[in-house]
Amino acid sequence: MDLNFTQEEVEFREEVRGWLAENLPADLARKVRSDAPLTKDDMVRWQLILHEKGWLTYSWPAEFGGTGWGPVKQFIFEEEMAYACAPRILPFGLKMLGPVLMKFGTKEQQDYYLPRMCDGTHWWCQGYSEPGAGSDLASLKTAAVRDGDHYIVNGQKTWTTLGQHADWIFCLVRTSTDGKPQEGISFLLIDMKTPGIEVRPIQTIDGGREVNEVWLTDVKVPVENLVGEENKGWTYAKYLLTHERTNIAGVGKSNQELARLKELAANQKRNGKPLAEDPFFAARMAKVEIALMNMEITNLRVLAQAEAGGSPGAESSMLKILGTEIEQELTDLTRRALGRSAQALTPEADDQGFNGPYVAPEGFQNASGVYFNHRKTTIYGGSTEIQKNIINKMIVGL
Repeated sequence: MDLNFTQEEVEFREEVRGWLAENLPADLARKVRSDAPLTKDDMVRWQLILHEKGWLTYSWPAEFGGTGWGPVKQFIFEEEMAYACAPRILPFGLKMLGPVLMKFGTKEQQDYYLPRMCDGTHWWCQGYSEPGAGSDLASLKTAAVRDGDHYIVNGQKTWTTLGQHADWIFCLVRTSTDGKPQEGISFLLIDMKTPGIEVRPIQTIDGGREVNEVWLTDVKVPVENLVGEENKGWTYAKYLLTHERTNIAGVGKSNQELARLKELAANQKRNGKPLAEDPFFAARMAKVEIALMNMEITNLRVLAQAEAGGSPGAESSMLKILGTEIEQELTDLTRRALGRSAQALTPEADDQGFNGPYVAPEGFQNASGVYFNHRKTTIYGGSTEIQKNIINKMIVGL
């Protein structure tokens, strides 16, 4: 298996790098580099710039208006986006729902929803998890009862990322209680402006409000908003999660964060010496770098397999585990490298004099918030424990 890039791929990387240098707005790159929160307008602005170039749908096949790039070019594009500190393309519509509609949706659904994902008309969110159905997603209870030309939906979704901005939500709902729990689930597309929907914010440990509860009370959803067949939604959900978990790996982003960490460790002093020379800290940096190199090689093997016509199986779960654990280690090491200057800059801390004279270096003012925010990465998209069960079942057969 040849894991080296071809000359064409090397030239493509240079093309992407050059275009980003000329077209990525400096204020957006500065926000991403310093881990400052992005507004909806920030994300939509970057999305429209990519859309005008024709690169927003870089992972879509040409028949649906995409670039038609293979997996390797997609990987290179994502890596260069991360190196340039470009805002991440929100995955819910383009990377998650889009592939589901292309494979299982009707022609009418494809013609209506796919273009609106690209031009900013529709902002999507994901309605999977519930208070009693997270990792055990098949136990979801949000019910959809057929009533003529509509489904009447009642229930609650939680941890709905950026749902406060969403125009639409794709939801897993229970349409039958017969047989196995997985056999009674359907996949619905729901307009967030429909009467009976209430979005309640959840404040996370870092002080952010990116996740929400979504309550649905007697929400009427047209039958034509059903994706695929009734009670077959579990199949579509698994297909979507395979795309989500591979995307979560974030090789390019982690490489960029590792480079920042190395620079920080070289400049931070401990006992008169650069932190990078501290044997314990240097050992942890080396360990995470080795893990990242291992993940990158695994990712390239998956790409080579995909180029040959294969599809990710257990590897997507492996990449999800590795990627999120590496992310957490990098944010922890960054926090430790900053020392007291990494403490959360909250009004409460100011009032009690905790912050004192400690000021984080430029670009690391939100390191504490990023650390706390990333505690969730080994849970969302399917917890690490669930991923290990999937790997065991797919490879060992138990």
